[in-house]
Amino acid sequence: MSLIEDRKDSSGKNADVVYCTFCPSKILNAGAATFVNIEFSLPEILCKKGSEGTSREMISDCWMVEDINCFENIGVSHTVENVKYLACADCERGPVGWHDLSTYKSYIALSRVKHEKPNSQKK
Repeated sequence: MSLIEDRKDSSGKNADVVYCTFCPSKILNAGAATFVNIEFSLPEILCKKGSEGTSREMISDCWMVEDINCFENIGVSHTVENVKYLACADCERGPVGWHDLSTYKSYIALSRVKHEKPNSQKK
């Protein structure tokens, strides 16, 4: 079974709780998003608010969130070319994904977050 298959439940939803990779902030509860394969060029992860990143990464494996209110904790940037970038609301590192203003759907890159089973205790 692939790593992606391990992350999904039988309906294609995230089986694990999604957390920021830099701090203990919870981004999504289990079952809040659906796996999609969509290509998007996302700027490199920035560790400091206001720093300019020039390199980009092609993202394809994402959790799609239908309603931005489903997030437990997410920061949203100003509009850049019809998208808003998403970052951790606590440590402000990101982008971990993007919000498409034409569809109102949000996407979180699997490679930019960590996953933990819902029953594991978070310290």
